[in-house]
Amino acid sequence: MYKCVVIDDNMIERDAMLMHLSRLKNIKVIAECADGLSALDVLKEQKVDIVFSDIDMPELTGIGLLKSLKNPPVFIFISSYSEYAVESFHLDVIDYIVKPASFERLLKAINKAIEYIELKKKANTPASVTESIASTEPFVRTVNAEEYFYIKETSGHTKLQMADVLFVESMGDFSKFHTIQGQKHIVLISLKNIEKQLPNKIFKRVHKQYIINLLHIVSIAPADIILTNLHTVPLSNAYRQDLLETAVDSKTLKRFG
Repeated sequence: MYKCVVIDDNMIERDAMLMHLSRLKNIKVIAECADGLSALDVLKEQKVDIVFSDIDMPELTGIGLLKSLKNPPVFIFISSYSEYAVESFHLDVIDYIVKPASFERLLKAINKAIEYIELKKKANTPASVTESIASTEPFVRTVNAEEYFYIKETSGHTKLQMADVLFVESMGDFSKFHTIQGQKHIVLISLKNIEKQLPNKIFKRVHKQYIINLLHIVSIAPADIILTNLHTVPLSNAYRQDLLETAVDSKTLKRFG
């Protein structure tokens, strides 16, 4: 059972969130708050796993609340304003939902939060200390480094063909590799460090939380990218221009040669 707090100064939207959460047996709402200051008192007194918070609130915003906590629980921001998304991801928020939040979208965020919580628990157990240290080491490099690499998992080293990797997703201190076979491999390496180690002529950062395999691009829209098997990842404005200039423009057919 995961203990949660819901924060929103709009009573109607707060009640709608509570209704969605009541459908989930593994979620227990221990407090609902109408502002950030009230939530701060709750978070100081009780152990909380997940916080569902609005951002634009009087006195103390959701972002201000998160910044005020030394060891914050997992935060999921739910806001009417998409412009807060970039700042939120810089704070390592696990997900950002634009209102109105549907049950399906909320469930996706919750599953991501739970997966992250369980990974953190596993990483902090004595049995995994050696594994955690080993997992932060650079990828194995060989003469054929551009064709494959190794990742350290619980069962040992796993070999991944670069052509099989669709994209890599950030989960805070962890990262998740998604393959064309539908497999998911989670490693205790940040997306920033993975970006430094994978060849940039094949892999490209397109979002605060995503690196994609350029070989699997099917189409590029203003705000997202469709990959092989119809997987969709978001494309942020911060990375869009670089993607186009370094990987797309030179491969785009022109009207005049």
